[in-house]
Amino acid sequence: MTVTLEVSDNVGTIRLDRPPMNALDVATQDRLRELAEEATRRDDVRAVILYGGEKVFAAGADIKEMQAMDHAAMVVRSRALQESFTAVARIPKPVVAAVTGYALGGGCELALCADFRIAGDNAKLGQPEILLGLIPGAGGTQRLSRLVGPSRAKDLIFTGRQVKAAEALAIGLVDRVVPAAEVYEQAHAWAARLARGPALALRAAKESVDAGLETDIDTGLTVERNWFAGLFATEDRERGMRSFVEEGPGKAEFL
Repeated sequence: MTVTLEVSDNVGTIRLDRPPMNALDVATQDRLRELAEEATRRDDVRAVILYGGEKVFAAGADIKEMQAMDHAAMVVRSRALQESFTAVARIPKPVVAAVTGYALGGGCELALCADFRIAGDNAKLGQPEILLGLIPGAGGTQRLSRLVGPSRAKDLIFTGRQVKAAEALAIGLVDRVVPAAEVYEQAHAWAARLARGPALALRAAKESVDAGLETDIDTGLTVERNWFAGLFATEDRERGMRSFVEEGPGKAEFL
């Protein structure tokens, strides 16, 4: 398999495994979608890590495979491509990308689907599609601009240049830079911490933020209000408030 899902301590690791560069061919894209949907369904998965291994996250699409496609073929395939990445972005649980080495093109776009990005000090990210006479097709023009702002996104997309970890951190493309050997460990610690949290409240928080970014503030506030009120019907809310009153803040244990 080019992509696997391994679960330990309620943390699911979606691991790319297509040596040498984890090129995202059609089969890998489809497998990503399958495993994102599986991670969404599974109750024993409460947080997710996206990981490409110690040397490389994903260096982009399989260019030789794409070169053989004509316009008609890509009209069909481009929708499936986007749907695969959207399935990752819509996992209703905390998702962290553990980025080592290259995260280019589709690899960068996959990292953009996470809620949080931890990069190794050897990471290089970018959207080099313009150098092929193309534009990003797996969400890069949309997710990158929402994350770092339109001007910075256009700089990366127009030039196709790669940014090293320090610059990626400075522009908000990644959230933390650590030694490359510590990337997965740090990502797992982040995911494991959230896996112990209230699952439904975390889902509500993620959906409220993501939905709010796609709409006007009044609609976003309605989404937030409905989730906020709805959480008062949950056991986690009862457990959290009872613990706060009886033991003080931050001591609640959620099932």
